[in-house]
Amino acid sequence: MGILDIFKKKNDPSNKKYRLEMAQRIAGQAIKYVTERRDNVEEVIGKGGCMSLHNGEFIVFSSSDTVFRCKAEELEAWELLSKDGVVLTGPDIEHGGAVRTIIAFYVYYRK
Repeated sequence: MGILDIFKKKNDPSNKKYRLEMAQRIAGQAIKYVTERRDNVEEVIGKGGCMSLHNGEFIVFSSSDTVFRCKAEELEAWELLSKDGVVLTGPDIEHGGAVRTIIAFYVYYRK
């Protein structure tokens, strides 16, 4: 452990442990809809569904289909400032390993 390791950020998105913790935190969230930006146009690619973590893979299930599937340790995820959803980026196993970025908006539940 070097002196610079002390100053590393605790929540470093490139850290495998952070990625797994983030995947666990957002898994189980109900989804209102999922969008993807294609050719500078935001398209809805799914409505309804949920996100889950199964056998080390993070899965986004929407519109009766798997719209995104990525290994949790390769998933980059960050919540929107409004906390209404999450941005997910990673190699999508479901679509031939192409790196995709999608936004999943949570179902709003009044507590």
